Amino acid sequence: MANANNGLPNGLISYGPNENCTLTGPDACPVSTGVYEYRPSIAANAVLLALFGLAMIIHIALGIKWRTWVFTSCIVWGCIAEIIGYGGRIILWQNPFSFTGFLMQIICITLGPVFYTAAIYLTLSKIVIYLGPQHARFSPKLYYWIFIPCDILSLILQAVGGALSSTSSGGSKTAIDVSLAGLSFQVFTLCVFIALAADYTLRYQRSASTKRALPTSFTIFVSFLSLAIILILVRCAYRIDELSDGYNGPLIHDEGLFIGLEGVMIIVSVYCLVIAQPGPVFGLSGFSKADSVAEIKAESEATPV
Repeated sequence: MANANNGLPNGLISYGPNENCTLTGPDACPVSTGVYEYRPSIAANAVLLALFGLAMIIHIALGIKWRTWVFTSCIVWGCIAEIIGYGGRIILWQNPFSFTGFLMQIICITLGPVFYTAAIYLTLSKIVIYLGPQHARFSPKLYYWIFIPCDILSLILQAVGGALSSTSSGGSKTAIDVSLAGLSFQVFTLCVFIALAADYTLRYQRSASTKRALPTSFTIFVSFLSLAIILILVRCAYRIDELSDGYNGPLIHDEGLFIGLEGVMIIVSVYCLVIAQPGPVFGLSGFSKADSVAEIKAESEATPV
């Protein structure tokens, strides 16, 4: 990666706010001197951009139909971030040295999944209310207060890391460390979420009162929600490994891994969340009438730790 002129002649700079390299002409520089050391695939990134755009339209339509405003808003903001990010990678295809393109993709593609996890966290309390808050260790509303602030903190850390990258010339270890902290905290929060969801599932299955057969729609909903969580977790683990060596590590220079473990993991998870839309299972606004009644009783019915 070039964080200065990387030995280029005539004062040429291939990375950073003052980059002046191009692919052709008197300021031409080898692609290998850019931050990624490759020219992003126009086909792969254009397809991903289009798929995120289509997913956003589908989620908006479903959100309007089922009035799941908060869930849908989270997904839409995530898709907007991804679209901007992959637009940045298309700019990098045009000019691998573009600092604007680099910032667009490093910030927005990193931040996008934070919005998807927020949407996922919102569903746990709905699941608890639907199946029975008496099986939970605490009030379903506490899931909001536990996970949403954690997601916001992860978002802030990753945004600050991206902002610090924008003011450096690629050599800011602080920017990388802050971004890593945000990603690591996101993984930690996801793992806690999975643990609490698994704990509730076990308590529900052990209850003598849970003999009713669950609707097929609910089973499908939970299955695709779980798949989305796993895919996002795999992606976050990859990004932590990628950034652990900063912008000079081997993983950041491998576009195939990036497309597979970032792009594919996240776009599949977004479409999983199309199937795991809470509206069809829980009714308008994410709750059925029965669930709304259960929510009123949730505080008193919750089983103490």
